[in-house]
Amino acid sequence: MSVMMVRKKVTRKWEKLPGKNTFCCDGRVMMARQKGIFYLTLILILGTCSLFFAFECRYLAVHLSPAIPVFAAVLFLFAMATLLRTSFSDPGVIPRALPDEAAFIEMEIEAANGNVPQGQRPPPRIKNVQINNQIVKLKYCYTCKIFRPPRASHCSICDNCVERFDHHCPWVGNCVGKRNYRYFYLFILSLSLLTIYIFAFNIVYVALNSLSIGFLNTLKESPGTVLEVFICFFTLWSVVGLTGFHTFLVSLNQTTNEDIKGSWTGKNRVQNPYSHGNPVKNCCEVLCGPVQPSMLDRRGILQEQAGVLGQTEQANGNAQQDPVSAAPLMSSESLENPASPGKGPQANAMEMSVQIPKQSDGTKI
Repeated sequence: MSVMMVRKKVTRKWEKLPGKNTFCCDGRVMMARQKGIFYLTLILILGTCSLFFAFECRYLAVHLSPAIPVFAAVLFLFAMATLLRTSFSDPGVIPRALPDEAAFIEMEIEAANGNVPQGQRPPPRIKNVQINNQIVKLKYCYTCKIFRPPRASHCSICDNCVERFDHHCPWVGNCVGKRNYRYFYLFILSLSLLTIYIFAFNIVYVALNSLSIGFLNTLKESPGTVLEVFICFFTLWSVVGLTGFHTFLVSLNQTTNEDIKGSWTGKNRVQNPYSHGNPVKNCCEVLCGPVQPSMLDRRGILQEQAGVLGQTEQANGNAQQDPVSAAPLMSSESLENPASPGKGPQANAMEMSVQIPKQSDGTKI
């Protein structure tokens, strides 16, 4: 009589995903590996706003209006929420082709290209599709082994193909693509308003204090205000300029990647097939359209056999077979009936063990 217990280890799919992303909170948070500048973004926003709330807001709430710190808090919370939503979400990563799918695509390409004479370069791997009565080329990705969908591109930093790829932003620590572009736009828009707001009321604070104690004394007593003005002044131009640039792109339904490459404004003067010809409609599609679910299924479960406990004794000796997953307990009746090769998968499921599997470190389970 023998008893066998199989313990299964739960493995999430994010643990096996290729690419150069990092995952936290059991796959719920997805970011790029290079996160140093993202931490700098958090320090600048949190530090500047903390100084503003700690010093200027109390004075302005008493001498001007209590609504000033309230509105600043709303802008701060909205900017932080959109920043974290942009940084921690899947930008629209396209799964790589499975080995069978990649082999099938290779066969299709070889059949379409035919025999290429030796010494000649094979033709480019491109497919043509028609979108709004205009031909759009689909390029083949040699890393992901797929023909990229329209507007998709491969990010060299994250090593993934991203749907409607806009750019990789180190300030948010993630790619900006189809699934998080609207949150990125709302982040830079709210950050622009917050920077202008803090900068303007810092000037008001300095002006009101200078009337009572003088300008130089105000600067000496409020070194935090000087630091805030310095940070906001140099941040203002870049953030506001970036917001204006992306507002222009949204009105045209165009991405940063397409603008840099000149996809729709090149020598051929090809019109953008994704534009509705109306800035309002383009903004509604980009910013108000439905968010598609992630194609990665990061938290899906992969079952792996972690170990087998117990010993199996058989009269005819132990035959070496591959361990298979089964119920936690197997009766001796199932083991006494040897499986024949012609009984299919059910018979193989009874061929339980005769060799105790080992883990990757060489120890028995």
